[in-house]
Amino acid sequence: MSGPRFETPLIDAEEETTSPPEAAAVRRRLRAHPALLLAGIVLAALNMRAALAGVSPLLGEIGAHFHLTATTSSLVTTIPLIFMGLGSIAAPKLAHRWGTEAVLCGALMLLCGGIVLRIAPPVVALFAGCAVVGTSIALLNVLMPGLIKRDFPDRAAGMTALYSTAMILGATVSAATAVPLESALGAWQGSLVSWSLLAAVAALVWIPQTVLSRRGRSAARAGGPGHSRHGNAPAQAAGSGPKLSRSPLAWQVTLFMGSQSLIAYVTIAWMPTILTDHGMAKGEAGLVFAFSTLVQMAGSFVVPMLAGRMRRQRLLGVTVSSLMACGVAGLLVAPVAGAWLWAALLGIGQGGALGLALTMMVLRSGDAHTAARLSGMSQTGGYLLAAVGPLALGAVHQATGGWTVPLLVLLGVCAGLALLGIGAGRDRRIGDTG
Repeated sequence: MSGPRFETPLIDAEEETTSPPEAAAVRRRLRAHPALLLAGIVLAALNMRAALAGVSPLLGEIGAHFHLTATTSSLVTTIPLIFMGLGSIAAPKLAHRWGTEAVLCGALMLLCGGIVLRIAPPVVALFAGCAVVGTSIALLNVLMPGLIKRDFPDRAAGMTALYSTAMILGATVSAATAVPLESALGAWQGSLVSWSLLAAVAALVWIPQTVLSRRGRSAARAGGPGHSRHGNAPAQAAGSGPKLSRSPLAWQVTLFMGSQSLIAYVTIAWMPTILTDHGMAKGEAGLVFAFSTLVQMAGSFVVPMLAGRMRRQRLLGVTVSSLMACGVAGLLVAPVAGAWLWAALLGIGQGGALGLALTMMVLRSGDAHTAARLSGMSQTGGYLLAAVGPLALGAVHQATGGWTVPLLVLLGVCAGLALLGIGAGRDRRIGDTG
């Protein structure tokens, strides 16, 4: 008999408790045009990984163009991760000040500018653009789930599936078309900058929603203290709840999130290069990487559903870690001959690990406020930890002249991830005693 089913509510980044009548009326008007709202959500989600995934198949050309070493080239994927972690801190504050729609629209405009900046002639523009791209994606990461919870409270699960599928689809298409676009447009710069068009279209779709939202917020403020944007229910004090920094369980969840992200972004940064260094054609390497990204949808859909029906998620943590370890080991012993199999194992494991990490943020929390705080801690710390991966493995590759030692290091991270899954997968909640 299965254990009790745990619900996994999303956390509203704005932490609104009750909506003032004017703001609620504006949201009803937005929901009255679901095609526009759905288009905005899907377009924003498509942009949340595309600008990163399209870099990996072209990393060799980018490094050769700027005469970068392997370690320096890895900064192209490391810098966005650093700013994805740092930007996660600012997202809720910006949403409180300007509103979720306005910040989402601004993030998409910022993303468009960052993508264009990456192809400017000086190498410093490449790295500055990477920082802008990472910051804009951080804002989208934090605010999109809250917007879905707020505007689709009765269909949050279906909308989350749509949003997460679109996010993976964007990454898959970006990785698969990076090399063909380079050939069609004549250079890697054309391939990278083409994704700014998608970000621009998404921003345009969000403009009318931003205008309506701003009108609603202005009307709510004009209504006086009785119609404040937080309504009549006071928000929970920011400093209340368990002390996360003193909770071993909170750190296990955070490190699980960070370790699985580290493995994922090392794969994004170096998998095509590993395959081409072993003799695979660049175009095929891009397709293998795109396939690995595509099959993540299977893991990210199935694992959270299983996790929500289990009291303990230890077995799931070990399983997804083992799948990734098998994929890494395959790249170590037969990188080209079994490339498609290793890509499938890595993809399913990575998708499952990400879904499990996000689910455990809720399952290990006693209330929505603690879940919101744990989500912020895990995403900030997780992405900052993940940023170490591409840079460190690039340095080890450069020092050793091959991929054997870096892949052995990655196997060690997989083993650590399994141990963290055992700890974070216990049937406990943060703040429990005994």
